[in-house]
Amino acid sequence: MALLTPIPSSYLPKLYSRLSAHDSNSKSRSISLSNSNPYSLVRRTSICRAGFSSHLEKSNFKVSSSVTDVSTNEVPVESAVVKGDTWSIHKFGGTCVGTSQRIQNVANIVMDDCSERKLVVVSAMSKVTDMMYDLIEKAQSRDDSYELALDAVFEKHKLTALDLLDGEELASFLSTLTLDINNLKAMLRAIYIAGHGTESFSAFVAGHGELWSAQILSSVLRKGGVDCTWMDTRDVLIVTPAGSNQVDPDYEESEQRLDRWLLKNPSKVVVATGFIASTPQNIPTTLKRDGSDFSAAIMGALFRARQVTIWTDVDGVYSADPRKVSEAVVLNTLSYQEAWEMSYFGANVLHPRTIIPVMQYDIPIVIRNIFNLSAPGTKICREPVSENEEEENLETYVKGFATIDNLALVNVEGTGMAGVPGTASAIFGAVKDVGANVIMISQASSEHSVCFAVPEKEVKAVAKALEAKFRQALNAGRLSQVAVIPNCSILAAVGQKMASTPGVSATLFNALAKANINVRAIAQGCSEYNITLVVKREDCVRALRAVHSRFYLSKTSIAVGIIGPGLIGATLLNQLRDQAAVLKEKSKTDLRVMGIIGSKKMLLSDTGIDLYKWKELLKEKGEKADMEKFVHHVHGNHFIPNTVLVDCTSSTDVADHYHDWLHTGIHVITPNKKANSGPLDKYLKLRALQRQSFTHYFYEATVGAGLPIMHTLRDLLQTGDKIIRIEGIFSGTLSYIFNNFVATRAFSEVVVEAKAAGFTEPDPRDDLAGTDVARKVIILARECGLHLELSDIPVQSLVPDPLKETASVDDFMQQLPSFDSDIAARRQAAEDAGEVLRYVGVVDVKNQKGAVELRRYNKQHPFAQLSGSDNIIAFTTERYNKQPLIVRGPGAGAEVTAGGVFSDILRLASNLGAPSF
Repeated sequence: MALLTPIPSSYLPKLYSRLSAHDSNSKSRSISLSNSNPYSLVRRTSICRAGFSSHLEKSNFKVSSSVTDVSTNEVPVESAVVKGDTWSIHKFGGTCVGTSQRIQNVANIVMDDCSERKLVVVSAMSKVTDMMYDLIEKAQSRDDSYELALDAVFEKHKLTALDLLDGEELASFLSTLTLDINNLKAMLRAIYIAGHGTESFSAFVAGHGELWSAQILSSVLRKGGVDCTWMDTRDVLIVTPAGSNQVDPDYEESEQRLDRWLLKNPSKVVVATGFIASTPQNIPTTLKRDGSDFSAAIMGALFRARQVTIWTDVDGVYSADPRKVSEAVVLNTLSYQEAWEMSYFGANVLHPRTIIPVMQYDIPIVIRNIFNLSAPGTKICREPVSENEEEENLETYVKGFATIDNLALVNVEGTGMAGVPGTASAIFGAVKDVGANVIMISQASSEHSVCFAVPEKEVKAVAKALEAKFRQALNAGRLSQVAVIPNCSILAAVGQKMASTPGVSATLFNALAKANINVRAIAQGCSEYNITLVVKREDCVRALRAVHSRFYLSKTSIAVGIIGPGLIGATLLNQLRDQAAVLKEKSKTDLRVMGIIGSKKMLLSDTGIDLYKWKELLKEKGEKADMEKFVHHVHGNHFIPNTVLVDCTSSTDVADHYHDWLHTGIHVITPNKKANSGPLDKYLKLRALQRQSFTHYFYEATVGAGLPIMHTLRDLLQTGDKIIRIEGIFSGTLSYIFNNFVATRAFSEVVVEAKAAGFTEPDPRDDLAGTDVARKVIILARECGLHLELSDIPVQSLVPDPLKETASVDDFMQQLPSFDSDIAARRQAAEDAGEVLRYVGVVDVKNQKGAVELRRYNKQHPFAQLSGSDNIIAFTTERYNKQPLIVRGPGAGAEVTAGGVFSDILRLASNLGAPSF
């Protein structure tokens, strides 16, 4: 092994100036420090075992510290060089080799691999590369602390070696480490004096982390009995700069060097440095961003390996960023193109260039989690095949979703662009001149506008350059504007099977529309591997969750806000609690109650309220009720794409908010009759908004509690039937009273009984006045297209006139018996005629009017057959003319009303993409 003595500090300024001169002019005179040069500045001594090396080569200038030189003489390639399926490639990132324990884990994984030959590519220990670049920055800024920082690097590797190695292996590594640190101090001193470091210096210094981790791991493997050597990939891998902070591998030259290296080092296990390489002039360089992954892919191609395994700290490639979509799943397989597209759009997969080397030889890449060896990972290959073809459905056509944030849209438009050659070239030429990166381009076929996305930090320069470029066209009116739309994000849907599959785009946009997401721009290539959308930044996460939920059926997540935790609201919360697990399992619907608000207090949660404890939590942790804050909290949770507010009150004030909520994309469900029976103009405005938007407004429980009255009426109307008449007993309270007002019983006695049983409102006059029935009649009338006000409905009140203004409920109940005779006489007259009394509401669609009144029906009529508090509604239509369509069932009570509201919530979930079960 060759060893360097430190470079004399007196020579450093001259040495640095010559290095810098070489960087600026590759034809400048060079200085050689190789053994063959009698004027070498560095004396080399062989004191350590061959195989541990690191070197800096600058054209003919070579600083060698513990290096094995690459001979310039051609070595004949012999058949002894073995490549192909016997080799497997493993790549371990900095996190994987971050500590001595993790390095030992890596060694165990390598030893457990049954492949005949293995190449292990390693990064520097966690944070070391950053530490090395920090050294250069400190030296350039003449910060003396670079020496202490370098000592910290030395201690980190020394302690790691002491933990893992012993004997000769430990002594050899520590000798090499000490020598490298001394020479790095000399080089950093040169940078310190000059106040500037060249790119070659930076690459050389930064690459030491990989050299040390490769040497440690190879020593650990040898300690475990493995025939192992290590490779400084700068001796093998040759790359050329390609602009934009990238390099291109020289595969032909690299393969020749690899063959020569393998002839000299026939070990079956090779530990290679990632990230670093050399230029054709043997100048140290790096592979730039994600260089270690790139190294592994290049080596996989050079070795014609069976497989490249990238070890990381995640279980594989996810269908979406799991930090944004908790239901994201690990994908079993991806095609090269799918992985390429997802990585371009920011997914934590691989850098796009990492895939290129292995594609040529159809070498699969497997992403594995070093901290979860039981996870199979994600396999990236040519054409992934589903393990179970029967499970394939529409959802599999989109493999994954990725997002890019902090973008701005630039829109250049004007009639003067249409049909004018060179406009696009001029636009993007101006963008190129300011060095901006165009992420996405969209152009209408009319050529009236060109829209493209750039990073937000670059948009001001882009807009300024375009305005300068097209100032004359703007002044002349040929271009109307150069508009900037800030605060945008890109959402990309990726999948190889999207190509030529009808319905994928429709499903995608439908999911976004139902989540009330506005799409600002669209781009799709003819390959159809991805559909790219631009949305508002604040909508990005909600959009991502909405489309992911739709395609993966992970969970149709809905943020629920409950307004009014009284009798109906509390019952609904209990029903939601009892059904939550079933809904998640069978219909993939995740209903999360994010807030509960009453008249005085409210309870908010960021993840979902525990419905087993909501009463206690509201009492103990509830805060002062604030409707604006409540709505903002429930709807503002970007981790859930859909929001519904459930109004379980009878408040007009709450109902007045419906229009604004629907306008902002919040769905509304309610048994509250006030909005649909209130002023006609407000009702028409509300329904118009609902029809024009993609928000839903469901109110089944406003008329029949748990009975499907509204649903039945809509089905009749939507299928073309014409409604002639709707007649029914709409009040469970009044149904109970008249079903029990028989024989010799007094009317007041039955009212007292109904109140005691909880069928009436606290003040029975609210039921007996008929106003509630009138509201139901007006709701049905409006649903049939009648433009009636509540005041247009004549209502026969059952409250005696003298008792309407009675101060208290108790006074009313005490005085009611004195008026029993009047209604008893009416009952007797009906009985004498073989009839019964029933309190009904009527919608006369044909004559465009309605009524609420006490009527007589013969005892064979369906209305006379009721019992308890049942409701009954008869639809007379053109189809159901001779025999009306009857809907009958319980029409009162918290359980059935809450059940009707719950049914609306499930209907909403179905409309948002949840399957039925």
